[in-house]
Amino acid sequence: MPPRVVFLPGASGAGSFWAPVAERMPEDWETRLVSWPGAGSEAHDPAIAGYDDLVVRAARAAGDGSDVVAQSMGGVVAVGLALAHPRKVRRLVLVATSGGLDVSARGAADWREAYVSEFPDAASWVTEQHIDYGPRLGKLTVPTCLIWGDADPVSPLVVGHALDDVLPRSSLHVVAGGTHALARERPDEVAALVVRHLS
Repeated sequence: MPPRVVFLPGASGAGSFWAPVAERMPEDWETRLVSWPGAGSEAHDPAIAGYDDLVVRAARAAGDGSDVVAQSMGGVVAVGLALAHPRKVRRLVLVATSGGLDVSARGAADWREAYVSEFPDAASWVTEQHIDYGPRLGKLTVPTCLIWGDADPVSPLVVGHALDDVLPRSSLHVVAGGTHALARERPDEVAALVVRHLS
């Protein structure tokens, strides 16, 4: 049975962020692009008041045995999904994300002020909530592909190495010159890594 691939965006909230990569998946694969109400310029939804609600939304999109590809904030949601609903996640791809690790001590640039300036109508929980999955990441046994750029100030490569160290079944792939938006800027390279992992 062909994979069902669920794509989760970062704090922009727009599922369309992943369109260039999703379009490069094999034709017989089912792809679902999820958006986050209240994030970025996405319309608000009273039912979405934080990351836990995003995990519920992702779980509804996934069904059982899905592959989940996630960027930045979406990677935090993806980890939460895999921890809360392990049967829903067959394989995981995390791109330029904290994954629920504390990145402040790892040289990550603070993105919140610029985000609020760019998206003044975004929900406050996007920047105010702090999720810490650190103590639980060692229990995440789903096969995980980590894709990082080496020119990303928001989630620097040291964060990718930290996740690779703590996740039991992970592999780290570095895209030379890749920024925080490498999934959108380098879709050929990212899609090739995704397809290889999910195959």
